[in-house]
Amino acid sequence: MYSHIQVRPLSGALGAEVFGASLAGEMPQATIAEIKRAFNEYQVIFFRDQEASDHDLARFARHFGDLAVLPPHRQHPGQFPELLVIDKKPDTGLVFGWEWHSDTTHLEVPPLGSVLAARQLPPVGGDTMFANQYMAYDTLSDAMKAMLDGVKAVHSNSRILASLEVDDVLAPGQGLGNKDGTMSAVHPVVRTHPDTGRKALFVNKMHTERFEGMTLAESQPLLNYLYEHSTRPEFTCRFRWEPGSIAFWDNRCCQHLALDDYPGQRRLMHRVQIRGTRPV
Repeated sequence: MYSHIQVRPLSGALGAEVFGASLAGEMPQATIAEIKRAFNEYQVIFFRDQEASDHDLARFARHFGDLAVLPPHRQHPGQFPELLVIDKKPDTGLVFGWEWHSDTTHLEVPPLGSVLAARQLPPVGGDTMFANQYMAYDTLSDAMKAMLDGVKAVHSNSRILASLEVDDVLAPGQGLGNKDGTMSAVHPVVRTHPDTGRKALFVNKMHTERFEGMTLAESQPLLNYLYEHSTRPEFTCRFRWEPGSIAFWDNRCCQHLALDDYPGQRRLMHRVQIRGTRPV
């Protein structure tokens, strides 16, 4: 039970809307403590009807840790360097986050979580889906769990660099096949959440390339199975954005997907991330 906020689950798998908290300005410590509890319980939480500035987003995020330093991205006048502007323009061919993924797992230390605010939305469409990676792990067979125990995978940003249009997100010269910006990291296929102690599947279609010590061809059949398994419909929730909506998700135990179903419309989002710890 919660005393300082109201929590309404969004699905049976994960996700909840939080009411009774304003991200614009300072929050009482008791409210912050309950938001942290809801975050650990539901993996992704949503706030409606917020009037939070970019600096309000950053202040809220700092209750959970230091802001993450981002890879090279397009800077905008008057904004702080930890802020990422995700601007899907009407003529942009590919939406940022178009495949199931956990954010920036090509980094050696991926972020703890992300705070994303809607700034301009299409009349319809542009929802975000989330998938519970605790459930993805828990529903594997004992034999599969044993096989994955201790296995690591190589994650890379090469697909993003090959696909994104520079004006969307990346700094000039960072996208469209720029191999100099390629980054990679090795992470366990199953990670243990540092706060809850639960195990979560930690591979994703956007960033994971292969198992460590194996070729792409050897890795692909099992990876394809894990990609499909980890995003089964019963593991997911879907969030419909409205003006003033903010989402806060745990990058360590859930994946997400931005739906590209609003051709010819603009969708402008602002995001900050919280520094994480090395996956183990």
